[in-house]
Amino acid sequence: MTVETKLPFDKDYLEQFSKERNEPAWMSELRVSALSQVNTLEMPKPDKTNIRNWNFNTFKHEFTSGQAVTTTTELPEEIQAYFDEENKAENLLIQRNHSVAFSTLNEDLKDKGVIFTDIFTALNEHSDLVEKYYMKEAVSVDQDRLTALHAALMNGGIFIYVPKNVQIEAPIQAIFWQEDPETALFNHVLIVAEEGSSLTYLENYVSHNEEQKTVANIVTEVFAHDNAQVAYGAVDHFAAGTTTYVNRRGVAQRDAKINWALGQMNDGNTVSENITYLLGDNATSEAKAVTVGRGKQTQNFTSSIRQFGKQTDAFILQRGVMKGSATTIFNAIGKIEHGGSKSNSEQESRVLMLSEKARGDANPILLIDEDDVTAGHAASVGRVDPLQMYYLMSRGLTKEEAERLVIHGFLEPVVSQIPIESVRKQLTQVIERKVN
Repeated sequence: MTVETKLPFDKDYLEQFSKERNEPAWMSELRVSALSQVNTLEMPKPDKTNIRNWNFNTFKHEFTSGQAVTTTTELPEEIQAYFDEENKAENLLIQRNHSVAFSTLNEDLKDKGVIFTDIFTALNEHSDLVEKYYMKEAVSVDQDRLTALHAALMNGGIFIYVPKNVQIEAPIQAIFWQEDPETALFNHVLIVAEEGSSLTYLENYVSHNEEQKTVANIVTEVFAHDNAQVAYGAVDHFAAGTTTYVNRRGVAQRDAKINWALGQMNDGNTVSENITYLLGDNATSEAKAVTVGRGKQTQNFTSSIRQFGKQTDAFILQRGVMKGSATTIFNAIGKIEHGGSKSNSEQESRVLMLSEKARGDANPILLIDEDDVTAGHAASVGRVDPLQMYYLMSRGLTKEEAERLVIHGFLEPVVSQIPIESVRKQLTQVIERKVN
């Protein structure tokens, strides 16, 4: 049975919203078409998590601008903490609510044809290029009700394009700061790495709405063409009032690599799906995710790598720490399709619970449609090892200090993969606050 989603938006609203952004006709048509499908599509059905009563409908959608700044020193210290001192004004875009507050790109990269801009500028200046990839091969409009809502109401995001054989050494970073406590964020990140190119991208999501209720509906699409490499790092830190849906997907062609390092630190209910398609021979992907759950929040994280090409390599690593009455589900799915011979699929999911009422579940799934492959998985759900605690406390640490040290060591395999030092430190600080 399909439950109707009642929203205060119609065709006229979307057409006017699109017109005010000066969007191309194809985008306006896509928005209207997506809205017409919302009530014919089912909600996502994450395994072992019922999201029917989650708040995906109460939010303010009006385009909310944020004050622009000329230098990063004008930003609050909590935002400045997300980027390295030496890279403060290079390859950085800050989106404040739905508008760009600060943006810069190295001149040498511009000369090489690299595009790094907000999604609305990209729609105006690179319409054909965006249309080629936007919600077609990686994430489809009609995947489910929330992807259709995203397509209809998209109100922020960025576009990155790296031309053939261009190697970007310094990280490219985007900070999405929801300063307005009620405005929803329907953010779209589109990354295209042409043949032989490479880049490291990092994004941060920040909000402060502890009491006000709103929604974050995030879609990411990453395309790595032949022999391209994309390292994707993210730290999501939406406040308790935000219900979050995150859909990150990647498509890797021959000899391409897409690596994910995701710090999922939201304080509200969260459902997240990270799927990579290894279409070409010798394509590889690592999907690493870490989370800390607290309070009464419920989280569901699915990481999946589907291997179509020959001799592909996939590795999924998930680590979670639960406290209070928090519940977290980890689903790790490795699927080697027919024809993906000589491929390898490995996965590891582990959950550490710090209280009696915390709940964790780790579900490793291997789906193999080919004979000549290797595959393996490991999963565990448990509490802090008393022997570890005894050893550390025998060295003079208090119980709280020993537990904190065990937790940081438990999460380190993912935290260490975040490609920017200041963000690794910020993620460590977020973990520290949530654990304490």
